[in-house]
Amino acid sequence: MTTTSAVQDPPRSTSGAGSTGLRLGALFGPVIFGVTAAGVALPDVAMSMGVRPAVAGWVLTAHALALGVGTAFFGRLSEKWGVRNTLLTGALFLAVGAALCLAAPDFGTLIAGRFVQAAGSGAVTSSALTLASGATPEHRTKILGIFGASMALFSSTATLMGGMVTDWMHWRLTLVLPALSLLLVPFCLDLAASRPGYGKAVDVTGGVLLGTGATSLLLLIQASSLDLGTPLVIALALLLVLSAAGLVAHIGRRPDGFLSRELATDRTFLVSSVIGIGGYAGLFAAMYAVPQILAVQYGWGVFKIGAWLLPGAVVGAVAARVASKMTAGRGGGLLLTGTAVSCAAFLGIVGLVDGGIVVMLIGTSMGMATFAATQVLTTAVLSSRLDPAQRGGAMGVLNLLFFVGGGIGSAAAGTLSEHMDLTSALAAVAALPLLAGLVALMLPPARAQQEA
Repeated sequence: MTTTSAVQDPPRSTSGAGSTGLRLGALFGPVIFGVTAAGVALPDVAMSMGVRPAVAGWVLTAHALALGVGTAFFGRLSEKWGVRNTLLTGALFLAVGAALCLAAPDFGTLIAGRFVQAAGSGAVTSSALTLASGATPEHRTKILGIFGASMALFSSTATLMGGMVTDWMHWRLTLVLPALSLLLVPFCLDLAASRPGYGKAVDVTGGVLLGTGATSLLLLIQASSLDLGTPLVIALALLLVLSAAGLVAHIGRRPDGFLSRELATDRTFLVSSVIGIGGYAGLFAAMYAVPQILAVQYGWGVFKIGAWLLPGAVVGAVAARVASKMTAGRGGGLLLTGTAVSCAAFLGIVGLVDGGIVVMLIGTSMGMATFAATQVLTTAVLSSRLDPAQRGGAMGVLNLLFFVGGGIGSAAAGTLSEHMDLTSALAAVAALPLLAGLVALMLPPARAQQEA
């Protein structure tokens, strides 16, 4: 992959690396609430909206899909518009989506609100990642370290926050916690202004093909739980095949498009993608299943669930901090292998031999650790190998794949739970983080220098 370019990095903000890392981490952090905090609220959502638990899982699936697509689209748009305009547009989406969630009279409107809100979160995510990965080489490690630690801090409080808000106030407020990113937007506009657009045209066709394929795949996985008819299932399968074939052909015709040929054939990008897809699938599946298991089988309340998931989230925070110090060597890949394989092993034990509450909580903890470490390590590795003009789009597409993986995890767990015990469904999905852990052994280290 290209490591030098005639395109020069624009001037950076005069803020110190510490301040930059904190602001970007705090901007990105509330996005995590859309997964872990919302997962705690799922039992209440299903009860209030009168839907089956498997259908309620679309609160996570729709969020994952829209967040991934939004991150990818806005990442590409930032190359044309600049990060500041992208961030402001995303803030508008985030606010409108939150309002829809709060006022939704039915489940369909609620999911629409989650979709719009998550698309706005995608703009926030792509902006934060572009700014963090676009730092100068001498500052990038420190910024990513603080960024990862801040992100992990949000992760470590998300389950408890979800439990508190759901138990003491209302589950609707839990679902709009990602809108807290709006509070940080004014404090990041100066950083965003330092990354103007390069005037690169956005490949809408490539983006639509990629987004259509991802949507079709997630709908197919949940076809039975959504009671989709046979003609619609056949149509979705055909749409998935056509989207995939169309994307491959489009990459051949436009090698510098939404998903560039260089990126699609790059070994580091492909390895990072598999790691993220499998790792995020494990976390999303756990956040779908574990709160329901604890509520139904053990009679736990929402606040208790959030409190007991908190120590595991702290493990994720520590993993992110450790990962930020291991980007330059092979240690980062080994760390990911350890967390992802552990996640798979403990979640597998839950379904295969009924390991109990402790084993289930450890598996979820390792899922959170994999999530946090994956984001830090892949951002560092890829940003060290990309031109400045490529980073926003590439990180956006990568995170699209990550969150589609998360959607696959929650969708698969929901669908399988219609035909088997929820613990068994969780064990089946554990194959995905296991794959991620094995592939993580192939993750290369970040390059020491990236000349802009």
